[in-house]
Amino acid sequence: MARTDPGLRVMVRERNGGKGAALLDGLSAARREGFSHALTMDADGQHPADCIRAFMSASAAAPQAMILGDPVFDASAPRIRLRGRRIANWCTNIETLWAGVHDTLFGFRVYPIVPLIEVMQRSRWMRRFDFDPEAVVRLAWRGVPVVNLPAPVQYFTVEQGGVSHFNYWRDNVLLTSMYLRLLAGFMIRLPLLLTRRVA
Repeated sequence: MARTDPGLRVMVRERNGGKGAALLDGLSAARREGFSHALTMDADGQHPADCIRAFMSASAAAPQAMILGDPVFDASAPRIRLRGRRIANWCTNIETLWAGVHDTLFGFRVYPIVPLIEVMQRSRWMRRFDFDPEAVVRLAWRGVPVVNLPAPVQYFTVEQGGVSHFNYWRDNVLLTSMYLRLLAGFMIRLPLLLTRRVA
């Protein structure tokens, strides 16, 4: 596709450093090219490409905000994944003092590039599966507003060609350690977050 579309550029990393590391490379390249916002989505077909226009329009209407996908699940969603999401969302709500994040793990989003790169460069984390939840927590701490938009999500079976790189043990340990690590930052910022909430 890139050979025939001059507006499409494919970037290939020399080694797999994780989702967040790949996104940081892409975000940095976009900023160098003068872009102010970036849409992120998974490449496995779960995220709806036909929602891109609506998400970009919402970002144009509120350029200071992060536009977060609010997933609409169908019967294909594994129950164990839905239960894990509830726990992750609960932790994010606490650590952002209920900043309005409906779903902390759904990666279909539009970010303002500059603040996202700044929080990523200040952290040695956010390079793997922990990218999506830590990004919204840290951006919420910075006062970046949240806009949630519904988006359908579909989980494909192996027979349908679905491939998941999610590892229940490894990635849940990563998420748990991330929330514990962010707890100290939350406590430091609590007075500021409380002031914002009552303002």
